[in-house]
Amino acid sequence: MVKIIASSVRKGNVLEVEGKLYVVLTAQNFHPGKGTPVTQIDMRRISDGVKVSERYRTTEQVERAFVEDREHNFLYEDGEGFHFMNPESYDQLTMSQEDIGDLKAYLQEGMTVILSVHEGVAIAIDLPRHVTLEIAETEPVVKGQTASSSYKPAILSNGVRTLVPPHISAGTRVVIATEDGSYVERAKD
Repeated sequence: MVKIIASSVRKGNVLEVEGKLYVVLTAQNFHPGKGTPVTQIDMRRISDGVKVSERYRTTEQVERAFVEDREHNFLYEDGEGFHFMNPESYDQLTMSQEDIGDLKAYLQEGMTVILSVHEGVAIAIDLPRHVTLEIAETEPVVKGQTASSSYKPAILSNGVRTLVPPHISAGTRVVIATEDGSYVERAKD
């Protein structure tokens, strides 16, 4: 086990707390005007999926579990879950719907992802920072409206709602940030 300070914990890290493994869902650092800075960590216990929320002083030590982060290709989804293949060894791993969570909307066949593997079991997934998707529907383009800070709602081809600049129309391919589903830029392809 490796000890790290609480403020350096990031989403997707795997921590060992009281002998159990937890995957980090969110980690936020709070620096109040008075008092001690703290790190709020929301985690999911890997063994049974129970979500817990812990608060640590930012300088407190937490144990990070040893996991291997390896590239895998997303193959398909079925009743068992999401299937991934290691491109070097051709070993296949399956992750459940609960493990993937909201990220399933951004998974595309053949996409290369980083899986965190602990003792042969995939416990966390890290998607590419950006994906290219098509706008399924949005309000029509308004002539003369500049690409200022005003955004309009749009629905992507994967069903996720986001906000896009006024000049983007339905059928346009755009780059989306997988972290929060926000518009990055118009696709260059």
